[in-house]
Amino acid sequence: MPNLENLKKQAKLILRWHRERHYPVAALIRAHLPRFLNIPDSEILAASFKLSDAQEIVAKQQGFANWQALKAGLSATSRKVKSSPSKATIVCAEPQLFVTDLQRSCEFFREKLGFTLVFSYGKPPYYAQVGRDAARLNLRCVERPVIESTVRDREELLSVSMTVATADEIKLLFLEFQSAGVAFHQTLKKQPWGAKNFVVEDPDGNLLLFAGPAN
Repeated sequence: MPNLENLKKQAKLILRWHRERHYPVAALIRAHLPRFLNIPDSEILAASFKLSDAQEIVAKQQGFANWQALKAGLSATSRKVKSSPSKATIVCAEPQLFVTDLQRSCEFFREKLGFTLVFSYGKPPYYAQVGRDAARLNLRCVERPVIESTVRDREELLSVSMTVATADEIKLLFLEFQSAGVAFHQTLKKQPWGAKNFVVEDPDGNLLLFAGPAN
C-alpha cells in the first residue's frame, strides 16, 4: 500500500521540478493534466503550477481521480490491511526494453501499436516511457543490441507480455496491428493451455507478446 507521506514528498518533488524548469516534468504534467494537453514543454514550464496540481498528478498515477479520493482510498485500504494479515501487493510492472534508436522506437509504438508517449528524458533523449491503457513500457537507448538476434529468434526470448480481458479483444487487437502493417513474429494462434496470443517484433527485434482468452 502506498504511504501517504511518501506520496506527499513525490508531489513536492514534482512541484520543485516545475519551479526549476526541469525538462522531463513537462511531459509528466501533460500526460496527467488535461488542460496541458497539446501545450509545448516551454509553455508548461512557464505556466502557473501549484502543489495541488502536483498532488493531482500523483493521485492519477495511483489510479485515483484526485488527491482527496487518494487520501480516502488509502485510509480505507489502511483499515482493511490492519484487520487482515500483512502482505505486500505489487500494483504495477514496467518492463524495460533496450533499443538502439529511441525516436524510431517511440514512433513505432505510437504509430503502429497505438501507444502514447508518457515522457522522454535527456538531450538528446535516451530514456522514455510509452503507455497504452494500463500498460507501461520503458525504453532505454543502448549503443548496440543487448541480446544476440539469432539466439533471441531461435529461443523465442520474449521481452514483454501484455494481456487483454476477452477473446474478442485479442482478435480486435491483432486486426488493428495487422491493418497498421506491424511485423509479426507469430500471428494470432490458439495455444494448448487455453489462450490466444500473437507476437510482435519491434524495430530492434524485441518480441512483444499479446495474449487473451481463447473463448
